[in-house]
Amino acid sequence: MSSCFSDLAQQYIGGEWRPGTGSWDVIDFDPYSDEKLASITVATADEVDQAYRSAARAQKQWAATSPYVRRGVFERALRAVEEREAEIAALIVAEVGGTHVKAAFELHLVKEFLRESVRLALHPEGTIVPSPVDGKENRVYRVPVGVVGVISPFNFPFLLAVKVVAPALALGNGVVLKPHQDTPIAGGTLVAKIFEEAGLPPGLLNVVVTDIAEIGDAFIEHPVPRVISFTGSDRVGRHVATVCARNFKRSVLELGGNSALVVLDDADIDYAVDAAVFSRFVHQGQACMAANRVLVDRSVAAEFTEKFVAKVRTLKVGDPRDPETVIGPVINATQANSLAGTVEQALAEGATALVRGAVRGNMVEPSVLTDVPADSALLRRETFGPVVFLIPFEGEEEAVRIVDDTPYGLSGAVHTADTERGVAFARRIDTGMFHVNDGTVHDEPLVPFGGVKHSGAGRLNGETTVDAFTTTKWISVQHGRSAFPF
Repeated sequence: MSSCFSDLAQQYIGGEWRPGTGSWDVIDFDPYSDEKLASITVATADEVDQAYRSAARAQKQWAATSPYVRRGVFERALRAVEEREAEIAALIVAEVGGTHVKAAFELHLVKEFLRESVRLALHPEGTIVPSPVDGKENRVYRVPVGVVGVISPFNFPFLLAVKVVAPALALGNGVVLKPHQDTPIAGGTLVAKIFEEAGLPPGLLNVVVTDIAEIGDAFIEHPVPRVISFTGSDRVGRHVATVCARNFKRSVLELGGNSALVVLDDADIDYAVDAAVFSRFVHQGQACMAANRVLVDRSVAAEFTEKFVAKVRTLKVGDPRDPETVIGPVINATQANSLAGTVEQALAEGATALVRGAVRGNMVEPSVLTDVPADSALLRRETFGPVVFLIPFEGEEEAVRIVDDTPYGLSGAVHTADTERGVAFARRIDTGMFHVNDGTVHDEPLVPFGGVKHSGAGRLNGETTVDAFTTTKWISVQHGRSAFPF
């Protein structure tokens, strides 16, 4: 494993593995053991420029390459992931602190998105549109945007890099990827290595490991990329969108969430408990779709709460390498301290801790809080970790009001014995995604993924990915002669 990290602890620019020339190093740590995994000298703004120029040079020929040839790259990338699945899972466990369940979940989706990229490589490239002008033929071509800049997050780094990078490449673009500095391998150079082995033309995909402390806004201001895809916090996303708009770039923003799982009075309580526990505590709650809030109708609140708390107490906290561990470490000490502060603030405001987990280093045990004041800011912001708020409600009207009382609108779920009642409830919620009788954490290659309000702008997956990373070009052909008014 150590050799895997050292081999990939470089920049990947212009088809070459090389060290950065910045003034400091990104130190990649195992969040559980605090072991140093790798050290990477950061890329400078000049190296970001080199990466973008390389992608632009390679993109023209790539876009002109037969779609069937392009398709072969993604078939080989898929085989590479399948052949190295155990090694990649171990890397995710070490660098991200993900459990074996989380690593398997991430790898499953990576393979699904690579399969979708095989299809996208053969996506139809144009249509004929009728014209009111006699003899005119309107051809509308779908063409790559050119170069896409991708900024990936730390929580599901391999998946959230691949699900953007692979479709963007499949549709004929060049890509420059900047991973989060806490996960530079799983979210960055591992992706480059997979595609290098798959035979992607050199220079088309570049990975720069760096930070705004070194490059400022150079990654998003650079004149080459026409689209910037960012996954992360709404605070940073707002800045990315502002800079992109100022430079006439398109931005695709997948931002935070404050999802709610709602238990109506006719729900299957045992099933709802299982869904709620998974939805809150998968990957230590470090998921934008995680259920920060669990809303329960007062008529079933006592039963649900007793069973929910009992199940939470069974969750094993510890070494993510242990197959029985459910909750591993959060990504870093800053995140752990923030979560401890959230619990302290809730208790100071009058909340009751049904479960109060200890915080030791990066290990944050689950906390279940109730009686949080309805006007508390904690209920309206994203809580990125294993802390959950239980909120009782009286009837559907109040549930809808509480669910929507947040700046976010990404995901959510409702549990009920009546499927159509659940669908009707879901349609009332101001959110990009909602699930009936299921958890809140889902992603599939063909359905539009994204949020509203502070949860983002734009969609990914399926045809919405095509919209994100291509543009249309109208070419008209006049058969015969036009008649001009002068």
